[in-house]
Amino acid sequence: MQAIELIADWDPRPGYPVTDAEKASGKATMACHVFRNPRLEVKEVPDPTPGPGEVVVRIRGCGVCGSDTHSIETDADGYMIFSGPASFPCILGHEYAGEVVEVGPGVRNLRRGDLVTAEGMLYCGVCEACRKGLFNQCIRLDMVGFSSPGAYARYIAVHEKHCWKLNGLAERLGSAQAACEQGALVEPVGCSFNGMFVAAGWMLPGSHVAVFGCGPIGLGAVALARATGAATIVAFDLSAPRLQAARDLGADEAWDVRELAAAGGSPADVMRRVSGGWGSDMVVEAAGAAVQTMPEIERALAPAAKVVYLGRTGERAPVMLDVLVSGASRIVGARGHAGGGVYPHIIRMLEHGVLDIGGMISHRAPLSEAAAAVERSRSRLDSKIMLVVD
Repeated sequence: MQAIELIADWDPRPGYPVTDAEKASGKATMACHVFRNPRLEVKEVPDPTPGPGEVVVRIRGCGVCGSDTHSIETDADGYMIFSGPASFPCILGHEYAGEVVEVGPGVRNLRRGDLVTAEGMLYCGVCEACRKGLFNQCIRLDMVGFSSPGAYARYIAVHEKHCWKLNGLAERLGSAQAACEQGALVEPVGCSFNGMFVAAGWMLPGSHVAVFGCGPIGLGAVALARATGAATIVAFDLSAPRLQAARDLGADEAWDVRELAAAGGSPADVMRRVSGGWGSDMVVEAAGAAVQTMPEIERALAPAAKVVYLGRTGERAPVMLDVLVSGASRIVGARGHAGGGVYPHIIRMLEHGVLDIGGMISHRAPLSEAAAAVERSRSRLDSKIMLVVD
């Protein structure tokens, strides 16, 4: 089958202490410290076959993630921006859904013809973190599309424990393709859900919510906040199309931070005004720009506020901890979407019309144009690019 593979040079930064585990596995803990000169190549690779407990899924839709974009973008020294764990070469793509076409030995819950989406965090299930339910912090974690073969391809093999059925969503929408495209969005929306409702310990209805960064994860946060009863939602970004997508998904106001600055205003001013002076009860940082966003966030936190940090960056950022002490507020980091009931709850919301995320898709492209689609994603104009596999 044809697949789109990311290739990069193993060339640790000067002074970076490569661990014995990284040397032995070829998997970097933070790709941005080890891999240089990333490039995409179209390859012919063998069709996958299912092992014990696995199924083969024929891909119907695969989203282009901001992490995919970061994996081909580099800093001044040629190191990729993506800061998660990775091993290259690897077939990209982790936001996917499709149809089960082969079933391996021992599979219990899936059958040929089932429509499924799947988690991209491949946890082992037996390490101490997993046994505590911290699947996204698995010490043996593999990430689909970065250290395990991904879905920029016609087929993918995946263990059934990571799969969730979309048959009910297809019945509601009357279209298997539409169900798979929305199913592919469960992964990025799941990252928002995990941060807001699992890691941060829920958001009360009637909360004032602010979202920094209107890429897919930030847009997912907007949609979830609206679906779960936020009183007000304000969003901030630099991209006009993404700001409009935020409004379409439920933001009361969406602002270009540069326009605010030019008018003598700031995100903190907006957050205070919209909340009647109270401040934001929950802030989702999905921009990965903490150096710029945290000073604004600190100025407009409500008492006992929660800051959910979902953005990825290799930069250190100063934080005024006294603000957290005085306000009894907290910053919660969150990665991934596995466990916590994330996938089944989002799928239920989609099946019953509580959540509508189909409008996030702003551009569709065939798998043959995957490299061009990833390049297009660098403009940050699309809310979600969806690869459609025929």
